Amino acid sequence: MPRKARIDAPGALHHVIIRGIERKAIFKDKADRANFFERLGRVVSETETGCYAWVLMTNHVHLLLKTGLCPIATVMRRLLTGYAVSFNRRHRRHGQLFQNRYKSFLCEEEVYLKELLRYIHLNPLRAKIVKDLQALKKYQWCGHSALMGKVEAGFQDTSYVLRLFGQSTRNARRGYESFVSKGVGQGRRPELVGGGLLRSVGGWSALKGFRDIGIRIKGDERLLGSSDFVERVLKQANEQLEEKYRLQGSVVSLEALAKKVAHHFDIDPGNLKSASKERSVTEARRVLCYIAVRKLGYKCTDVSKALDISAVTVSKAASLGSKLSAIGKIQKEILRN
Repeated sequence: MPRKARIDAPGALHHVIIRGIERKAIFKDKADRANFFERLGRVVSETETGCYAWVLMTNHVHLLLKTGLCPIATVMRRLLTGYAVSFNRRHRRHGQLFQNRYKSFLCEEEVYLKELLRYIHLNPLRAKIVKDLQALKKYQWCGHSALMGKVEAGFQDTSYVLRLFGQSTRNARRGYESFVSKGVGQGRRPELVGGGLLRSVGGWSALKGFRDIGIRIKGDERLLGSSDFVERVLKQANEQLEEKYRLQGSVVSLEALAKKVAHHFDIDPGNLKSASKERSVTEARRVLCYIAVRKLGYKCTDVSKALDISAVTVSKAASLGSKLSAIGKIQKEILRN
């Protein structure tokens, strides 16, 4: 059975799990972990991806990410490809490092954010890498230590997380630590490491209870959340996919798109490649990047070559373009002409 396409959207929360091939180690020493840590920080920061929780185990990694300027697939491709090449070169090995493609589950934030924070950060304790919560607090390869103020991880959004547990940093850390301590006795929680109907409702007994009273529950293996959440996300994903295929079927070249955008803003097409800070040029460039990347499916690298700017700049421009109040109307006018 073919794998379903990943579902993503700006602001979506993802629990990402990366495993070594045949469950082999992806970190052999401290230098490997430091390499991955540095790459994770750089990619997350450049793409403005929210990172709330993370842990580097011996043969797998857990991440809790929120989609920012780039799709999670792009973020992970940059992170994993670069690390795999570096790891193989350093250890003089060849071939695949990671097991198949990484797992990624789009999660209902209101329901699962806190639970996933706790589950991910308790991994070293469950695996007996650290002996207790005091040791976990100082363990440098886990986001828990950053939240407790013991280790610096500038890419981790500790402020956002701590605000969930208190107003002041001191009280928030106490609240967070208390919450984590209450999860120590829960052990492994399979419902938090995947999506689907059974995991979203908490197992067969819960599902049977719903069915016994005539309630139909919607589930999807790529999603972790309530039935309403799953239905809403799937509906939005289908609408976006239909629009994407429709627009991509129009086969608009980047050159032709640039001319259409320039005509709409009444500027010279050459200005799109310039360093001009004029409002009309800046806005036109953002619209071009948004339509090309988000609607027509061009890669940021393709657009960057066409405009002589970096792929990161293209990604940021596309994100800013999506926030323009009249972007829907502008897009229709440009692609209609």
